[in-house]
Amino acid sequence: MLQMVSSDTRREIEEMLGQVPGFIDDIPDSASDHSWGLFRDLQMGADTDLSPREKALVGVGVAAAISCPYCTYFHTEEARMSDVTDDELKEAVTLAGETKYFSTVLHGHGTDLDEFESQTDEIVEYVQNHQMAADD
Repeated sequence: MLQMVSSDTRREIEEMLGQVPGFIDDIPDSASDHSWGLFRDLQMGADTDLSPREKALVGVGVAAAISCPYCTYFHTEEARMSDVTDDELKEAVTLAGETKYFSTVLHGHGTDLDEFESQTDEIVEYVQNHQMAADD
């Protein structure tokens, strides 16, 4: 078997995952240790701003939106390890689909970005003001 990651990285991966997944060995030498570092620190790192649950839900949504069966499977299993419910998974995927839908509409219609941002700012201000008034 061709080993693409350094010996130290290989040991670290095996310690964290119980094995070195085949996709890691497919990464070129010049990027393998760095790629593992990104995965380890962002995906599996405990010292991040997002909780494992939040990261899993983001991952599921993005994976579904880009139609990647590999990422969808991985992030779904990751979410289950974080006790994400089936309903939460469905909502994350539906939200990703809704975002992708409106992105397609906005791009396809050539919506002016400056106008869109201005309208969004007005909407945010309106909603925040009404929420504050409701809280009083």
